[in-house]
Amino acid sequence: MENFEEILRKDLHQFLLSMKEVDERLPECPDVEDKWEEIAKAYIPDGIREFQDYPSASLGWMMYIGMAVAKFWDAEWEIYSKIDDLYAYMRDKRGYDSMDEYIREDVLLLRGIAYTVLEKVTGECASRVYNALMHQRIEPGTKEAFDAYVACLHQLYLFGVAMQLKRMGYHMTKL
Repeated sequence: MENFEEILRKDLHQFLLSMKEVDERLPECPDVEDKWEEIAKAYIPDGIREFQDYPSASLGWMMYIGMAVAKFWDAEWEIYSKIDDLYAYMRDKRGYDSMDEYIREDVLLLRGIAYTVLEKVTGECASRVYNALMHQRIEPGTKEAFDAYVACLHQLYLFGVAMQLKRMGYHMTKL
């Protein structure tokens, strides 16, 4: 599964680099990365339930979550880092189905073209990851399928973080 996750990472990195959404060198943000496991555990029951009928949403929402957590880190981490279930906090604002809109409108404060562009980029990333997952030809319902799904979510979360950090002016350069 490590190899699959690395393939996803490279593909998303190249795609987002071509869109100028991330830098060549990806950011390191341990505070936000440390939230991954907690968020994933809370998200997975909802994500798996939605995957069958709405795979792009099930995957793409995790990218939005990564963006939101990066924004929270930049704005008021002292407050947000203490929230017991950050995923439920976001989901419960408008419900799972509208979580993308909540994050774009109320967390990232996007309107107009910026709102639409982010929706398209995130949708394309979710589609790319879904396509890669389907090409693995993994039997549904197996541990391997679960692990592959989690690998997809993990990379989307990390690239959501990377995109948002760049949008907020954080740039990673070699020293």
